[in-house]
Amino acid sequence: MVATILISIAAVVSAVLVGFVARRVLGTPVGWPRSIAVGLLVFFLGVPSVAWTLRQTGFDGSRDVPAEDVWLWLGLIVLSLAWVFALGVAALVASEAVFPTRPLPNPIDVVRAALRQRKRTRRYLEILTIASRHGVGWLFHGGRARVEAELSTSEERARAIVATINDAGVSFVKLGQVLSSRRDLVPEPYLSALASLQTSAATLPWETVRAVIEADLGITLSEVFAEVDPVPLAAASVAQVHRARLLDGTTVVVKVQRPAARAQVEADADIIGRLAHRAETHTRVGRDLRIESVARGFTATLLEELDYRIEARNTRMIGATLELIDRAEPDRRGMIAVPAIVDAASHQRVLTMGLVDGDALGDSAERLAAMDAEQRDRLAQVLMSTVIEQILVYGVFHADLHPGNVLLTDDGTLGMIDFGAVGIIERSRRQHMTALLLAALSENDVAAADALLLIVDAPADLDVDAFRHDVGVVLTTEHLRTGGQGSIFTRMLDVIRQHRIALPGELASAFRSFATLEGCLRVLVDDFDMVGRALPLMPTLLRRTVSMKRVATDLQAQSVINLARLEQIPRRIDALLTGAEKGSIGITLRGANGDDLGELLGRTTNDVASTLVAIAAVVLAVVLVIAGGGPVLGGSITLFGVLGAVIGLFGFLGLLRIIRKTFGRRR
Repeated sequence: MVATILISIAAVVSAVLVGFVARRVLGTPVGWPRSIAVGLLVFFLGVPSVAWTLRQTGFDGSRDVPAEDVWLWLGLIVLSLAWVFALGVAALVASEAVFPTRPLPNPIDVVRAALRQRKRTRRYLEILTIASRHGVGWLFHGGRARVEAELSTSEERARAIVATINDAGVSFVKLGQVLSSRRDLVPEPYLSALASLQTSAATLPWETVRAVIEADLGITLSEVFAEVDPVPLAAASVAQVHRARLLDGTTVVVKVQRPAARAQVEADADIIGRLAHRAETHTRVGRDLRIESVARGFTATLLEELDYRIEARNTRMIGATLELIDRAEPDRRGMIAVPAIVDAASHQRVLTMGLVDGDALGDSAERLAAMDAEQRDRLAQVLMSTVIEQILVYGVFHADLHPGNVLLTDDGTLGMIDFGAVGIIERSRRQHMTALLLAALSENDVAAADALLLIVDAPADLDVDAFRHDVGVVLTTEHLRTGGQGSIFTRMLDVIRQHRIALPGELASAFRSFATLEGCLRVLVDDFDMVGRALPLMPTLLRRTVSMKRVATDLQAQSVINLARLEQIPRRIDALLTGAEKGSIGITLRGANGDDLGELLGRTTNDVASTLVAIAAVVLAVVLVIAGGGPVLGGSITLFGVLGAVIGLFGFLGLLRIIRKTFGRRR
């Protein structure tokens, strides 16, 4: 009984010691379950190892140990156990390298994660099934057999992708619509096919809509509205729109988000990211489209668009730019309007705004035909100058400007709607955009290419001469174009895509707005020459961009910054001279990511030195053990053999530490 207790205590002590020493040697926490398992293994292997060592050295118990050799006998036992201990630590190092220790998760979190994983897996398999049914499974796993057999042309593949997206639901339809506007990423015929995607949906029952409005606003319908038409004006997969009248008699429209829209988008966001990763990893199409980056930006933007408070803010910003433009040109005041936001009846899922009474520009052919040419030309000129000024001067513009979002009102003016997506460009990039537009409008291909290279992320292997040549071809041909549906901006996006240049999202939105603006202008005036009509505007826009007041303000700001820097120079010189006098001047080197290169160099030097010392110790130990020799300590034990075993032990532990640190950094 006593022996059993002592053995159990020794086993526990061994397990604890292995874990403690492993933590000290490896410099990182090690899981206790595996430490205990390895510790017990060390304990049970320790006795056979000691017996083998004693037999090999002549202390096998066949004779009594002389009194003068007792300490040697005990030393051999300790040394043998130490080596078994070191091998146990090595086993821990190997297990940590392959399966690193991780904290135990909360059981509740595990159950929740399992439920989410089950739901996500079911949806993931559903998407893959839809893709396979339409023959586009290759888009995610790279297989080409069915593509070559059944989808032999780009047009067929494009139609199959659109069919898959339509069946996959709202999030994927929205993603397809975003891709349909990224001409810098998507080539034809995929672009045209994606443009055909629609988000129409069945209407919700009025009671469901009413419940969403009252829950989101926190008040009853009668406290805000005199009446709301239960029949929607339009219904899409995310929201539907109702005409209403406020208590003061103002006619408004109410945009109400579907109750399940956010949950569905959030559930699909992770799946879209995973599918995009697979597509980019396994297919050339995915890599060419850089679809993973597009998917990340899309899901973030889509989740923002589900918060109608952001759309309300966007609408106010666009309205503010129109007010500034009208103030500078009073003769065009009121020719373009945006709806006013009703704050008391708007929140996260409900957006109430003034009614812009009119028809979409794309549906107004008869009314436009009834207008005289001068009036249509005036509308086109005002729309063009407004959008260009919003982009280049104020940096806030409609990022989804197409004939469906521009209305022709009953009084012959224009209205802009749907500001879920608004582009914002900082001032420094607006200056580059202005230079690009000036160069493009004046057919200066060298300046246009150089200006474009200032605002894009050009690859290191870009053929600049070929890029400039292609830009020049676009400018020359577009300046001589006498009609058609082409656009200088869409062709510039084609050049950017062909040279595999990454265009930042906000600049892609600006290019897209220029291109779609041209489409809107041609609806108003068939042969409207945007290139020729925009060039005379540039001097005026440049004066507003680089006004004397702004230049003076910039100089004042820069002067204050330079003065602050000058004030710091005496203190820095004094610190430098003091350091030189004390001999303590130091230089800190930092990498591109801000890391201290000096600290990194010191850490690397220490690791190299430790590695060399550990290797030297192991080599020296091997030499001493093999060579033997030296004074005989007892039995067949020599001094060099013992020293070799001890030095080898410490060298072995040192190597284990280096190996563990190396694996940790790689991970």
